[in-house]
Amino acid sequence: MDRLLRARHGLPLGVLAFFMVLDLVRPPGQVVLGLVVIAPLVAASTVGRRATAAYAALALLAAVLLGVYDRQYQPDVVAAQGIRLFGVALGGAIALVVCTLRQRRELLVRRLSVEAATSRSAVQMAEALQRSLLTDPPRVAGLELVARYVPAVQHARVGGDWYDAFATSDDSTMLVIGDVAGHDVAAAATMAQTRGVLRGIASAVVGSPAAVLSSLDRALRRLQVDTLVTVTVATLRSDLRDGTVRLCWSNAGHPPPVLVSADGDASVLQHPANLLLGVAADVPRTDHALRLEPGDTVVLYTDGLVERRSSTLDEGTAWLVRELTALAGRPLEQVCDTLLAHLPGTFEDDVAILAVRVGDGA
Repeated sequence: MDRLLRARHGLPLGVLAFFMVLDLVRPPGQVVLGLVVIAPLVAASTVGRRATAAYAALALLAAVLLGVYDRQYQPDVVAAQGIRLFGVALGGAIALVVCTLRQRRELLVRRLSVEAATSRSAVQMAEALQRSLLTDPPRVAGLELVARYVPAVQHARVGGDWYDAFATSDDSTMLVIGDVAGHDVAAAATMAQTRGVLRGIASAVVGSPAAVLSSLDRALRRLQVDTLVTVTVATLRSDLRDGTVRLCWSNAGHPPPVLVSADGDASVLQHPANLLLGVAADVPRTDHALRLEPGDTVVLYTDGLVERRSSTLDEGTAWLVRELTALAGRPLEQVCDTLLAHLPGTFEDDVAILAVRVGDGA
């Protein structure tokens, strides 16, 4: 630190000494004392305001004394000497202004660097939290479950989209796909909170997807979670008598699921969606039911998969139906990966996919 401090002061001191010596060794008629003003200007870029002010005062004092040595106070040249001294004083003042602006800029850069480091740490923590929550779905006899998540590339590497799959207390399998508004750390934190509350409700209370969503909406209000959430909750229950699976789902403002039947036809499970969470209390919510045959596939997804700036949501949904029709019969992991591969290079929203296929032994 001392060596760095000496180096910072060495440059303006050296400049001041150089021009003083230069003035002393030159003939009396060649006056260069005004060049000592360079010393405080150099100091403005290397040292602080107090030191710059000190160099400005030293430069002015040196100019006054060198004027005596150079006989610059004679009547015929005193006016020129006055102009030189004014120039040295003005240069010192300018040096102080430059030094002040430099220090403010450095302070801003340091503050922004600290904020950026803090933001990076927060994003890394949120990303780690999100990775810990968005785990592989569980293995369920008679069902194949595949999940994918890709964060928006134009925002922080975290967001509000999530999926979940878990067993409930009545031996059903619950599927969840949801989207919290936002693409930042706050959205990821709200997502984690919403996911945890939903899991707690579904584990503690035996009820339909609509009942779970109603309880979740009330719980989020009591917890003062002030954000909008779209979510689809579904349950799967196997019928051992004929190998079919009963699908029951409820939709809170979320894009509708897509069914790909065993014969390859794809269709949207289009039912009027209920209001998204966080808008109004005690909104009536409805369940929808469907019996799935062996080989049938249901794809749940977030709006980032079908939303494009260049097209409408209906056009995006129609694209998804065509893609799933073309991919019918392919391995489920390949289906999900192919859908993600068709995303544009700079998609603006998170994408989550949760797909389930009924096996022959359901």
